[in-house]
Amino acid sequence: MENATILKHIIEERRSIFPKDYSDKEIPQHIIDEILSNAVLAPNHKRTKPWRFKVFKGEEKQNLGWELQNIYKEVTPEFQFLQKKYDDIGFKISKASAVISIVVEFSGLVPDWEEIAATSMAVQNMYLTCTAHRIGCYWSSPKIVNNLKDSLKIEENQQCLGLFYLGSLE
Repeated sequence: MENATILKHIIEERRSIFPKDYSDKEIPQHIIDEILSNAVLAPNHKRTKPWRFKVFKGEEKQNLGWELQNIYKEVTPEFQFLQKKYDDIGFKISKASAVISIVVEFSGLVPDWEEIAATSMAVQNMYLTCTAHRIGCYWSSPKIVNNLKDSLKIEENQQCLGLFYLGSLE
C-alpha cells in the first residue's frame, strides 16, 4: 500500500477509546517508547520542544489515581460531590495500562498558543501511533489536573494540559 493511503487510513481510524473498553493486557514498554519518540517529532517554532511527558505505570499509576480522587474530594463542594465520579476517576486509572501526563512548558520565545499547539500536535502523533498499533487511547483534560502536586512537579512556566490514557484492546 502506498504511504499516503496508509496514512489516510490511520487518520480515518483514529478514535478516542475509553478505559472501560481496555483489556487487562499490558502494553509493552517498547511500544510506549515508540509512542513518545513519535510524539517529539511534532513541529515546534524555534525548536522549543515545549512538551513534557511523564509515564505512569504500576504503583506510580495507582498513586496518581489516589491523588486525583483526593483532589476531586478536596475541591468539590459537598453538595456537588458525586461518589460515582469519584469512583470513575479510580476506575479509569486502574483500567489503563499506562497514563501519560501532558505538560506544556512556555519558553517565552514564542506566543504561548504556539507552545500549546505544538504540544497538541505531539499528542496527535501519539494518537496516530496508538492507532497504528491498535492501542486504545484518549486525552482527558479534567479541571482537577491543575491541582496535581505530588505526581507532577509543575514549574512556574508550565501547565498540565491533561492525561493521556493507554490501554490494550486485545
